[in-house]
Amino acid sequence: MAGTGGITGLILAGGRGRRMGGCDKGLLIFRGRPLAAQVAARLAPQVDRLLISANRNLDDYAALGHAVVPDRFGGFAGPLAGLEAGLAACGTPLLLAAPCDTPFLPEDLASRLRAALEASTAEIAVARTPAREHPAVCLVRREALAGLSAFLAAGGRKVAGWQAGLKRAAADFEDEAAFANLNTPEDFGAREG
Repeated sequence: MAGTGGITGLILAGGRGRRMGGCDKGLLIFRGRPLAAQVAARLAPQVDRLLISANRNLDDYAALGHAVVPDRFGGFAGPLAGLEAGLAACGTPLLLAAPCDTPFLPEDLASRLRAALEASTAEIAVARTPAREHPAVCLVRREALAGLSAFLAAGGRKVAGWQAGLKRAAADFEDEAAFANLNTPEDFGAREG
C-alpha cells in the first residue's frame, strides 16, 4: 500500500444483506471477485492499512488479505457499530470508511476527504455528490470513538443522527456513479457488464 500518512481504511461488510435476500453482500461475486475485494482494491492504495468490518463468514473475509473486525455491539446494530469497531481497532489518527457495496469509489477519495476535514478542523468529513450526501463514505478522527460508543450504548443507530452531533465537513465529487451502491440483485445485473 502506498499509504497516506495516518489513515486506516474500513470496509463496512457487517450487515444482514436484507435487500439481497440475506446474502452476505460483501462476498457476492461481482466482475469475477467478491464485492468487498473490489472495494478493497479501490481503498487499499489510499490508506496505510485496511480493515474489514464483518459479523459472519469471518474466515472468508480474512482470506481477502485484511484484518477482520466484528462489531463490539451485538445484534447487527448497523453501520455505526461497524464504524465503532473500526475506530477501536484503528491505529492511525484517521479512519476512512466505505460500504462493501460501493466498488466504483474515486481513486482520490481519501485525499479529498482529508482536505475537507483539515480545512474546517472538522471531526468527520463525508462524501457529497450533486444529488446527495453519502454519510457512510466518511473520514473520521479516531477521537470520535468515545462519543460514538456512547451513542450506540444509548440505543442510537442512525448514521445521520450520530453525525449531526459532530463538527462535519463535506468533500464534493461530481461523479454520482462513483458512489453507486449495489444493494439489490437488479443493481448487480445493471452493473455487471
